[in-house]
Amino acid sequence: MELELSIGFILALNVVFAVTIVFFERRNPTATTAWLMVLFLLPPVGFVLYLLFGQNYTRQKMFVIKEQEDRSYLQGIFEKQHRALAGNHHRFTTPEAEEFRDTIFLLLQNNRACLTEGNRVVIYTRGEDKFDALFAAIRGAHRHIHLEYFVVNDDDLGRAVIHALAEKAREGVEVRLLFDAMGSRPGGGSRAAFSELADAGGKIGVFFPSFYRVNYRNHRKIAVIDGVVGFIGGFNIGNDYLGEGPLGRWRDTAVRITGDAVRMLQLRFFLDWHYVTGENADLETRYFSGGGSPGTTPIQIVSGGPDTRWNPIKEGYLKLINSARESVCIQTPYFIPDESVTDALRLAALSGVDVRIMIPCKPDHPFVYWATLSFIGDLLDAGVRAYTYDDGFLHAKTIVVDRKAGSVGSANWDVRSFRLNFEANAFFYDAAVGADLMRAFEEDLAVSTEITPEDYRARSLGVRVKESVSRLFSPLG
Repeated sequence: MELELSIGFILALNVVFAVTIVFFERRNPTATTAWLMVLFLLPPVGFVLYLLFGQNYTRQKMFVIKEQEDRSYLQGIFEKQHRALAGNHHRFTTPEAEEFRDTIFLLLQNNRACLTEGNRVVIYTRGEDKFDALFAAIRGAHRHIHLEYFVVNDDDLGRAVIHALAEKAREGVEVRLLFDAMGSRPGGGSRAAFSELADAGGKIGVFFPSFYRVNYRNHRKIAVIDGVVGFIGGFNIGNDYLGEGPLGRWRDTAVRITGDAVRMLQLRFFLDWHYVTGENADLETRYFSGGGSPGTTPIQIVSGGPDTRWNPIKEGYLKLINSARESVCIQTPYFIPDESVTDALRLAALSGVDVRIMIPCKPDHPFVYWATLSFIGDLLDAGVRAYTYDDGFLHAKTIVVDRKAGSVGSANWDVRSFRLNFEANAFFYDAAVGADLMRAFEEDLAVSTEITPEDYRARSLGVRVKESVSRLFSPLG
């Protein structure tokens, strides 16, 4: 009798969740179908999975205020630049920016992503180089240090970063550290692990401390020092990102920026910091006075997440792909695109554009890996070329179009980054930066294996089953 009551209760909960999904959450039809299958085919665990991964209805209440505040801060910048670009009055510092004017205007319109042009960019593909540069910037800080990372591990690298921040805090430098509650969960990082920084006077913010929710995580990786130097990319803070974890050598991409785009990184940090802590820094001039004009690279800092009305980073990717005339080169650890991205890549390849996608040869999340292979397989017959990176784990999130424009940041090519997590990318329009990223891509080709259509069709029955099951549930979220 008790068992029957329990089963009845679970089924009733699943029906309630199903009604919520269909009538209130206005999900993508594919995701809706996947969730209904989980709830009714796996009733004992369906409601648990929904509590962990679902409940998009609550997003409206959680993040609508954040969206409104973010847009209000950006409105003045947006109106000024919108007038210039809409009227074709602005003359860009590079011919590439002129060529991709439509992409720039799109990201300004749908994300208030201000274009800055006085920038210099340094690209890092090795953790040792990126963190050497970050430590150097921290040691040279005089006024403030702002770090925002998904993961800050309690290991050798994490502790070294915390110690360096604490030393600067003791010198009187303002230090703010923002990390995600799930990414830096206990065991990987915790408030206790950051006690040295807190005791030294540094400020710590924990993003969305709802440990049971897998969605709506702050996946951004941003650092701003004195408003002069900024970092953005795919590296988190931990030994894994130096190649000292179970996945071995780590291949990632991040950029160091000096110039006006650092102000946009600073603004992104403060908007997130205000949301988490309630602290209002009033966007004082002293935090934004270090711009200068050290270079000529045009950059837009583009943010995406549940607090954005549309999907700015994905739409930026789509616009770049649709603008390609010669080549599209993508690196990503997770490739679970929606139909719009798949169609854009397929159409580009069928139009004669050289489209190449590089993914890891090994999974850190097997479910996602097999789904990635499935979606890659769909594109091979259209002429898209795909490769597995064989020299460690590929974690870079990049796109380069025609060797002239592209993006580097935290957003993977999957539904989680496009819809559910808070992300930040730098979009650039400069042949010099494009050439550097293409040089890194081509070097990676030397240690990669191409997935040919023949190889893909010859995969084993076991692989086919893994792909089918993983793909079936890939829209969940």
